[in-house]
Amino acid sequence: MSGQKDREKRREEREAAEAKAAGGDRRTRLLQLSAGGVFLAIIAVVVIIIVAGSGGGSGGDAGNVEEKTEVDKLLTGIPQNANVLGKASAPVTLYEYGDLQCPICKEYSEQVLPAVIEKQVKNGEVKIVYRDFIIISEESIPAGEAALAAGEQGKGWSFIELFYRNQGEERSGYVTDEFIEGIAEGAGVPDMKKFNEERKSGKFKKKVEATTEQAAKFGFTGTPSFAVEGPSSNGIELLNTPGSTEAIVERLEQAA
Repeated sequence: MSGQKDREKRREEREAAEAKAAGGDRRTRLLQLSAGGVFLAIIAVVVIIIVAGSGGGSGGDAGNVEEKTEVDKLLTGIPQNANVLGKASAPVTLYEYGDLQCPICKEYSEQVLPAVIEKQVKNGEVKIVYRDFIIISEESIPAGEAALAAGEQGKGWSFIELFYRNQGEERSGYVTDEFIEGIAEGAGVPDMKKFNEERKSGKFKKKVEATTEQAAKFGFTGTPSFAVEGPSSNGIELLNTPGSTEAIVERLEQAA
């Protein structure tokens, strides 16, 4: 009996040892899985941070106004008077009805109109008149007033072009006093005190509202919308939103 008891005791001890070892292995695996999960979570956070950080400039940054050199190069040598770009004697007028918050207007400013500015406007054949057509939000009103105030100092189009190139997300609240002042300084407005006084005085708000009403009466439904007037046009002819530089140039030539 004593031998049988010894064998049973040794069997129980062996099973206990095996169970303990199995439990240790299981705990080790759980720790490994847990560590792996933490590692993956850390990697996920790092990826999110990298993606967020690499999203590029989203515009609307008052402290980081970009493309001043490009705008200066585009407009150098071209007269600016109020909201008009080009020689007053140019026989053909291209009217642009835009909203400074409009992302499509930004695309036209960067991709469609530069060819017209560099050729027809610089040659004295065409002048471009910018008119506000507020459709995005109330934020566009002080932006339009600021462009007109910059125009009083011969920097209206510099302001407009630079605003578009630093445009933020529409309706995001980026059109602050700081942003507007940053654009004006980048555009080379000489008297900032006068600029701030005039843009906040209310003197330009009626004009912004009037051109917006005019665009609506023309039947324009989006920005940018265009019209042309010249010696061979039937008064002001509406172009709406031509899809290319070539389409605009064709209508300018017909109006000449």
